[in-house]
Amino acid sequence: MNKRTPLPASMSYVEHDAGGPPECMHITSREVPLPAAGEVLIEVAYAGVNRPDVLQRSGSYPAPSGTSPHLGLEVSGRIAALGAGVSRWQVGDEVCALVPGGGYAQFCVTDALHCLPVPRGLSLQQAAALPETYFTVWTNLFERGRLVEGESLLVHGGSSGIGLTAIQLARAAGVRVVATVGNAAKAEACAAAGAERTIVYRNEDFVEVVASFTEGRGVDVILDMVGGSYIERNLKALAVEGRLVQIAFLEGSRITLDAMPLMLKRLTFTGSTLRARTALQKAAIANALEQKVWPLLEAGRALPVIHVVLPLAEVRAAHALMESSAHIGKIVLTVGER
Repeated sequence: MNKRTPLPASMSYVEHDAGGPPECMHITSREVPLPAAGEVLIEVAYAGVNRPDVLQRSGSYPAPSGTSPHLGLEVSGRIAALGAGVSRWQVGDEVCALVPGGGYAQFCVTDALHCLPVPRGLSLQQAAALPETYFTVWTNLFERGRLVEGESLLVHGGSSGIGLTAIQLARAAGVRVVATVGNAAKAEACAAAGAERTIVYRNEDFVEVVASFTEGRGVDVILDMVGGSYIERNLKALAVEGRLVQIAFLEGSRITLDAMPLMLKRLTFTGSTLRARTALQKAAIANALEQKVWPLLEAGRALPVIHVVLPLAEVRAAHALMESSAHIGKIVLTVGER
């Protein structure tokens, strides 16, 4: 480990004990973790809040075996110490990083290969909103979903951090985008991000709107975080050779399904979670982002949309806001930046 920077013996972090409602979270202290070989220690400036954090806190999405049991999957900050064998980074470098847990803390350890430089022109605050969201969107839309220029995409939950990122990256790739949302304000946000058509799902049937938008053809890819009753309707909304990519199940994963469209339209139904992917798989996604997406960000395109920035002490309010779905874009916690 690099010894040049003295580290405090302890740090503040968010503990959620046995889990439960937002009130179960509280700030306490523990020892500062030390990076093992191939890892870095980050002094956290900002931490992103994500739906998996809420699920983990509530007890329905436990951390994978061998990873940190604490909350927080993405951070930005400065390298505070290096584990053996780390050559790309130096103490003091500003980075954003996908972390295996423990991001709601003053210091956090992660694999050095899961760090990315803060894109030129972006602040540390903006950078904290990148890793979990952009890793998820890139691997699911462009790798699993095989989305390419000239195709069409339906994004459910378009005003979420994931949704707005998906809209922007798809538009940058030359894809036509439709998005579902809960109200007019969210529809405006999706239109500003590049969606050609927005659907307030309380007022319109997305299957009918997609059929009209595509002149009966259907969309090529659907990115869905709802599940439940949406799944069978998604299959109806897809074009021949279409791909349904599932990244969450807000309505549940157990359904009764007529699977015949899978055969008749030669559809692909796939999906993934990010946290359980191997370290090498995550490193490959990081590399793809740096090569394909970081130039867009540095050109001022596909930037993260941040709804609110709250101090770490207000982590309960951050989770309550996430659960309310009233936000548009990302929720970020200030940890060490002033």
